[in-house]
Amino acid sequence: MALAVTSSSSTAISGSSFSRSGASSESKALQICSIRLSDRTHLSQRRYSLKPLSVESHSRNESWVSRASTLIAHEVEEKEGEVEDFEQLAKKLEDASPLEIMDKALERFGDEIAIAFSGAEDVALIEYARLTGKPFRVFSLDTGRLNPETYRLFDAVEKQYGIRIEYMFPDAVEVQALVRNKGLFSFYEDGHQECCRVRKVRPLRRALKGLKAWITGQRKDQSPGTRSEIPIVQVDPVFEGLDGGVGSLVKWNPLANVEGSDVWNFLRTMDVPVNALHAQGYVSIGCEPCTRPVLPGQHEREGRWWWEDAKAKECGLHKGNIKEEDGAADSKPAAVQEIFESNNVVALSRGGVENLMKLENRKEAWLVVLYAPWCPFCQAMEASYIELAEKLAGKGVKVAKFRADGEQKEFAKQELQLGSFPTILLFPKSAPRAIKYPSEHRDVDSLMTFVNLLR
Repeated sequence: MALAVTSSSSTAISGSSFSRSGASSESKALQICSIRLSDRTHLSQRRYSLKPLSVESHSRNESWVSRASTLIAHEVEEKEGEVEDFEQLAKKLEDASPLEIMDKALERFGDEIAIAFSGAEDVALIEYARLTGKPFRVFSLDTGRLNPETYRLFDAVEKQYGIRIEYMFPDAVEVQALVRNKGLFSFYEDGHQECCRVRKVRPLRRALKGLKAWITGQRKDQSPGTRSEIPIVQVDPVFEGLDGGVGSLVKWNPLANVEGSDVWNFLRTMDVPVNALHAQGYVSIGCEPCTRPVLPGQHEREGRWWWEDAKAKECGLHKGNIKEEDGAADSKPAAVQEIFESNNVVALSRGGVENLMKLENRKEAWLVVLYAPWCPFCQAMEASYIELAEKLAGKGVKVAKFRADGEQKEFAKQELQLGSFPTILLFPKSAPRAIKYPSEHRDVDSLMTFVNLLR
């Protein structure tokens, strides 16, 4: 199955072939990895299937205007129920080996799951997949700025396992605009997030839209300050999968509980290809301008974006697994970091929203998200909403946010059609009444279609 990419990018993957593992002896794998699957608790074969959260039950010829005025009928409890199923599965697999976890992941999702391969220790994931004896797929993000050694590793891995890695590339127009406007190395001055968003996060989003699940090499010990709560399996809190909407993608982290030293023991034992940069002191390897070797005693992430504060050493691919350094995230709104922070997103007060509601002939249309910063569904759409705001900048549509929890919640329910977080409203230029976005598909393309047809 090819990655179904909903993008006009000429670099979209198509016609990708499946990666199949070579023949291997199960007994040998179990002996080498000291794994006794028979000792593990037998897991139920019942699939923890995801129910579609989309509310698009209307016929295709029905107008967007009538759909936009329809209230979303889904309850928050239903969404939470899906999360609880995978939380329970994660608990059951907490003591399972990476091989057993990989086997379960491939068994459940078949050709609708793929391994995210970054060219460093993630080769361990490919080796575990081979040992299961099941077919598997591998994809990788080529940012255009990787080390030569990383590209040579890609080639070695393809030859070792007889596979074709499914590469995703950044949009050429976006890269061109970034470099022309800010130069080749702007990230040294204003932070790496913008460059990573263009070269990594957006290509990843396109890749994942063609899958129902993905497998990553995240480990808790990679960054104790931000990744210490990574689960074995979870409903992806940030990205959307093939079916679209919140809860449409499952994320597997087979190495979550494995220490880096044990991963390297496994790689040496299995005699698999590794990045030549590791022998030069590189541990965590990313793009060439943003990675350097670490000194003895330094943590592996200190070689990434070394010019920035330690709290910023994430690129955005695993944003949903990041927590604050001072401990577990507090569910109270006052203790949660603000979201939708962008120069292109206007923060509205209650007075601002009330004034917007009174205007009958607006100079510009307004798109407003009613949100709560602690809400995982709001956090999941943050990247899409900010990207949408960038695309709409200067095009006659203001993009805004209104924090509608706490003391503003009752007002939002009565006056702004708030049903659950997030709720998205469009205030057209000529219509006095706000139109509520009716779908759970919160990707950029879906939101842009909604705005363009109704503004």
